[in-house]
Amino acid sequence: MIWLSLRSLGKVLALGTFCSLVSAQNDSYFAPNSAGFHMRHGFENVLVQIGPYGYDGFRVRAYGTGMQQDHMVNKKGQTIDFLNFNSHVPTPVFMSSRGYGFVWNSAASGRMEFGPLRTRFVSETTTLVDYVLIGAPEGDYDALQKRLTAATERAPTPPGFSLADNFVKNDIPVSMLIIDYESWAQNGDWALDPRLWPDPTAMSAYVKEKTGAEMMASLWPAVEDDSVNYLPMQRAGFLSATKSGPGTTDAWNRSYIRIYDATNPDARKLLWETLHKNYYEKGIKNFWVDQADGGALGEAWTNTAQFGYVASIPYALPDLLYAAGTQKSVGKLYPWAHQQAIEEGLRNATGTKQGTPCDSVSLSRSGYIGSQRFCSMIWSGDTSASWQTLSEQISDGLSAAVTIFGWWTVDIGGFQADGTIPWSNHIDSPLYHELYVRWQQWATFLPFMRNHGQRRCNVKTAFTCDNELWSYGESKTPIIKSYINLRYKLVPYLKTIFSEFSNTGRMLMRPLFMDFGTTDPNISRWTRENKNFTTQQYMLGPRLLVAPVTLPNVTEWEVYLPRTAAGNGTKPWTYWWTNQTYAGGQNVTVPAPLEHIPLFHLGTKEDIFSGDVFQAKNARRIDSTDSKWKRCS
Repeated sequence: MIWLSLRSLGKVLALGTFCSLVSAQNDSYFAPNSAGFHMRHGFENVLVQIGPYGYDGFRVRAYGTGMQQDHMVNKKGQTIDFLNFNSHVPTPVFMSSRGYGFVWNSAASGRMEFGPLRTRFVSETTTLVDYVLIGAPEGDYDALQKRLTAATERAPTPPGFSLADNFVKNDIPVSMLIIDYESWAQNGDWALDPRLWPDPTAMSAYVKEKTGAEMMASLWPAVEDDSVNYLPMQRAGFLSATKSGPGTTDAWNRSYIRIYDATNPDARKLLWETLHKNYYEKGIKNFWVDQADGGALGEAWTNTAQFGYVASIPYALPDLLYAAGTQKSVGKLYPWAHQQAIEEGLRNATGTKQGTPCDSVSLSRSGYIGSQRFCSMIWSGDTSASWQTLSEQISDGLSAAVTIFGWWTVDIGGFQADGTIPWSNHIDSPLYHELYVRWQQWATFLPFMRNHGQRRCNVKTAFTCDNELWSYGESKTPIIKSYINLRYKLVPYLKTIFSEFSNTGRMLMRPLFMDFGTTDPNISRWTRENKNFTTQQYMLGPRLLVAPVTLPNVTEWEVYLPRTAAGNGTKPWTYWWTNQTYAGGQNVTVPAPLEHIPLFHLGTKEDIFSGDVFQAKNARRIDSTDSKWKRCS
């Protein structure tokens, strides 16, 4: 039997098991209510402990926990702080190889500890203890995912254009164009600078007519004192404050700023009204909620891009004040509340209900438990352009998927240059061209395919470096175009797996243990050890095995083909580019010139291109009310 205990500063507040409700040891500490357990007094260092596991503790695997670029799928042995910043989004949700899922719904500062003999979740300060334990037969991760998403709410289906549905007969199809940051006059105006964007309505209509693309605009939660919204929001109490000073929470480009209070419903309403007037009514109906990590702008360093005048604050101040509490007690809720502001506004504007198919989307750098219920993508942050980063992004996406962040994407090619690599993010370097092409190939097989980055170049045009898809060498353009065209051909497949994710919670990006952990003992062992075959390969939906190339100068690549339920007497795996078939349970080396990403499929290409991949004979439908989990009997 695995026990749970709830403690604060050494005091045992409650005990329980998977099979019984946690019971209070002293009702002066806390009592149950509809939201969880309400602490009768504020407590510090509240923790829930799962364990002991016994002698096989090292064999227990933990998956999920949000996004950390650590090259790991199995988080066992890790301690992860609940601290959001650029490209680091720890989220207290995980699935165990022992057949249970766990949600620690505390937005407070704290940490997750995945030790060999026990697992502990710690909140540094809280008045509410709220967690969920969900069971399923060991190895049935789809059942766990279905129940976890039932508890935290399921994702809607995305609009067709976001999956490349609006195909246009151009050389390179495009579904969305994005207006990035500093397109405003002042931080917090939440409007395009009229000196640079004189007629947004005409512009968005022109883009739609010529390309069929929708438009998205970036907005930050920051409000500087020169913004037209600063004084009205300050007077209304819509800006975050601090206990110990005037309320300054960060700085950007020589100006101090404050973060708007996304936990305040009236502040969210004002934000949306401003966005509706300045963007939505002018045809720009999708929003990039950048820097929404909470408390600060989320840059984990000082004096970067500040020109030596004022320093950015690397982490959120713990005494920052919101309507819902302090940064220390509720700060991790901030990105969720900010996403909610856009969701509420879009749903009101379109007259649709949450959970129904989306007409527009937002894009966020961060999230929290339940973020998947919104029409909101999450991307992996401002990554650097290097082969190591590309490799780390793969496991990052798999952990995000297990955490239920199904609408996941990246900056293709990396957002910024790695200062230790001369060619990094440099569009005139053939060395970078190779990395960019390999990144583009991989992103073809992500939930969303998104090109974005701040490039370097020998000669700037229009104050910046070129970043169009034809900017990476004449010989590379046909390769890039071929993968974009393949992405469009995969739209029926993508729609099918997105629909399945919305209906049942079935993951889109699937670590190999999801589908082959019970049929291939190598997968379980290698996942426990975080071997490359399990951190660098994955399934996209039920049919595609993706093995991105993450090294330069490659002409062939080793791939492990998992043993399937069909058995070794068959050859279920087909190499996409040659149509050669292979048996499972073996390593194979396949040609991988720059034109080809290692890609295998189960079943036929015809079924994949048609989206007919969940036939009754192959689909595993799970009733969320079944009683197969027998651990407690």
